[in-house]
Amino acid sequence: SREDFHGEAFSNSPPYFMTNSGCSSGARVGAWDNLRADSYNAFAAYMADVIEHWHQEGVITFKSVSPMNEPYTDYWSANSNKQEGCHFSSGKSQNKIILETAKAIRAKGLKDVEIVASDETSTSHQITSYNKYTDEVKEVIDRISTHTYITRRSKQLGQLAKEKGFNLWMSETDWSNTLGKSSGEMGAGLWLASKIITDINDLSPSAWVIWLVIDFHISKNGFNGNKDFGMPDMSKGFWGVAVADHDNEEIILSQKYYAFGQFSRYIRPGDSIIHCDKNTLASFNNASKKLTIVTFNSSGKDIEKDFILDGFDIEFSEYKTIRTSGSLKDGEHWKDLGKTSLENNTFKTKIKGYSVTTYVIE
Repeated sequence: SREDFHGEAFSNSPPYFMTNSGCSSGARVGAWDNLRADSYNAFAAYMADVIEHWHQEGVITFKSVSPMNEPYTDYWSANSNKQEGCHFSSGKSQNKIILETAKAIRAKGLKDVEIVASDETSTSHQITSYNKYTDEVKEVIDRISTHTYITRRSKQLGQLAKEKGFNLWMSETDWSNTLGKSSGEMGAGLWLASKIITDINDLSPSAWVIWLVIDFHISKNGFNGNKDFGMPDMSKGFWGVAVADHDNEEIILSQKYYAFGQFSRYIRPGDSIIHCDKNTLASFNNASKKLTIVTFNSSGKDIEKDFILDGFDIEFSEYKTIRTSGSLKDGEHWKDLGKTSLENNTFKTKIKGYSVTTYVIE
């Protein structure tokens, strides 16, 4: 619903006229800062103006703002056709733009807009940047966000968040990977399931955000200046979970989309995450007393699994099974397999090969 919508304003780069290189794809050397020294407050004011404008127009009320995107990398260089980007060194440069952003947002009276940093590409970079925030900067930051394209220190970042008590999001990740030998169209969905579970188990974030829902476009005339990508081979993996067919004005879904929904439709805001094993994630809602378990099987053979719920001080009566497997044309898509009675808070179940399965236990 509109009330549940969380819009975050984030910047890939300041406008070209505020940069050292005069180019919004990055500095002349990727490892150099590209925001001009005299433009920190101007860039912060620009972001605050945009947020205020869209709120006043009644189009979107942003709940948070992140002034940087993967800043502590050398990915972003001038005259690149990759994408817009801007290097901000950990320490002085990042600290300055965070403080200026907070000041500009508060000057507008936008007191409910959270200040977010630093959206680093890797958990290792995010630890480095966090450790160089001053106490003043930590005071104005409402949330730490990390991407998980590189995950060498994910568990350390998760532990750091617990020790320091800051709110942590996994704010961007995806890939064209697959999981499971000969798993066909389920391969991309199985990889996504594994990625979600691993990230959440390692980081204990309060949100997990995919980048992006649609990355492939079919359009004989191109779309927004982009060439016609054509239809990806969904058995080989692809970015996003659906394809936009502009020629026929329709969205083409995928098994990766349905695999994602095995989590997002049933693990809901307000649930508490329960860590399980490397193939399983669970959540519990204290108000409704509903337990949700999501698991996947990346092998072609069915496997048996026991779920023991004796850590709860309530007696569960039954569970519902929902499953995604097979192909888009003739597979299962959030298929409701019915309810099963549950005795002594324990149940044994068979996990279908190449599937993502959700159990809703009440």
